[in-house]
Amino acid sequence: MGDEIRTVIADDHPIFRRGLRQSVEEADGITVIGEAADGKAALELIRELSPDVAILDISMPVLDGFVVAREIIKENPQVQVVFLTAHTEESLFDEAMALGVKGYLLKESSMGDIVSCVLAVAQGKHYTSPALTSYLVTCARRRSGSAAKQGLEDLTPTERRVLKLIAEYKTSREIADELFVSYHTIETHRRNICEKLDLHGSHALMKFALANRSELS
Repeated sequence: MGDEIRTVIADDHPIFRRGLRQSVEEADGITVIGEAADGKAALELIRELSPDVAILDISMPVLDGFVVAREIIKENPQVQVVFLTAHTEESLFDEAMALGVKGYLLKESSMGDIVSCVLAVAQGKHYTSPALTSYLVTCARRRSGSAAKQGLEDLTPTERRVLKLIAEYKTSREIADELFVSYHTIETHRRNICEKLDLHGSHALMKFALANRSELS
């Protein structure tokens, strides 16, 4: 990837799209190389231009954001996908994460958050809208209640440290580097944490970490 993060924007609302483009291009290091008003046009544009980052609305005419993302991630995994949406449903967030989408933003997000998201996903990191994180935390807390705190008490200091770093969107490899241990050691810690906390599903650990971040400080 060059100095500029080459970005494509797809949204069927022209006024919103124009404002998003202006805001994104004001940031250092990001340039918008194309726009699309529907999913089919977005897919063709991304195939043609191979941007670093594709910002997609989930609800688009012709093809929705999930269809576009699924095709792009399969065909060209170097393109990092960001969903920008009005939807807060936890099921949509889970589906996006399972698909390999790196960024998930609510349309109410500040332009600063959107720029931060583009910069983060361009480096292969995950980024979730702070507003959505708050919503997911509330959902998780409502479900887990006091059981979460009980489970945290069963973790070793190292496991708590690993969980805290997961809440900071660190990958297993980044955590391993920070703790000066092997990648496989971190993967073992993750499995042990999931077993102790009775967590199942590929993103259950991330959501638990986010929901209990304040308990890990």
